[in-house]
Amino acid sequence: MTDPTAPSPTDIADAAEDVSLPCVMVFNTNDPSGAGGLAADVTAMSSASVHVLPVLTGTYVRDTTEIHDHYALDEEAVSDQARCALEDIPVAAFKVGFVGSPENLAAIAEITTDYADVPVVTYMPDLSWWDELAIDTYLDACVELLLPQTTVLVGNHSTLCRWLLPDWEGDKPPPPREVARAAAVHGVPYTLVTGFNAADQYLESHLASPETVLASARYERFEATFSGAGDTLSAALCALIAGGSDLQAACAEALTYLDQCLDAGFQPGMGHAVPDRLFWAHDETDEDLGSADGGPGSAIDPGDFPLDTTRH
Repeated sequence: MTDPTAPSPTDIADAAEDVSLPCVMVFNTNDPSGAGGLAADVTAMSSASVHVLPVLTGTYVRDTTEIHDHYALDEEAVSDQARCALEDIPVAAFKVGFVGSPENLAAIAEITTDYADVPVVTYMPDLSWWDELAIDTYLDACVELLLPQTTVLVGNHSTLCRWLLPDWEGDKPPPPREVARAAAVHGVPYTLVTGFNAADQYLESHLASPETVLASARYERFEATFSGAGDTLSAALCALIAGGSDLQAACAEALTYLDQCLDAGFQPGMGHAVPDRLFWAHDETDEDLGSADGGPGSAIDPGDFPLDTTRH
């Protein structure tokens, strides 16, 4: 006999749909030190309750002090990974980190073009460890192929200025809106500029469009040098956008999350410190949580952290 109280297949499907996580596809390289790359993307995005579809584009040869080399996969391997997963799983956002070659950028741009309604978060790391000719070729390809597909460009102020405003002649460094204007020339509507030198003791992050600065955050400088902060921030931002947050709210929460990751950061080796992207999962006292019945999640309330008061 059929149990009349048992859920029907339709009920089960509806329940699965209700609890399913948004999915984000990430194109990034492997970082064997665990500081950045796909390791940062997976842990940061998982912390924001999204399911990650990681597409491997290559691997660094690096430790916590420096990048010694990089080996890129060929573009067919990158494209095949992504296309196979996309035929099965709908995605709410794409994130693109360092992908190693102009050919891989071309393959990724072709994919994001085919999914034109899906937002793209592009993170540009510091490439000064690389050969100068390789840097120029890679950045030129990014400008031509990927930036026209990018919804939000994320990068350190000095990195973005060297790339997008190499001929800047002002007495002061370009303000964030000038960086956003330079990115907008290539089709990028929003730019999150981090590490802007506001004063000796402070750095700022600014979410800007060509017309205005939409949000700002000021924070104290860390004494430690971190690897992986940019990948962590851009991954969190992308995950929050995929989860349905509007851009300003996602930016505020992503900066708050990075602030907490850095505050809990640690030094796994003999080089730079690494953000603790799973700080929220560690055992804490009831006093630390603030409420005995709030659970671990009660310690992470973005409403408690106005955008202009984050402290790194």
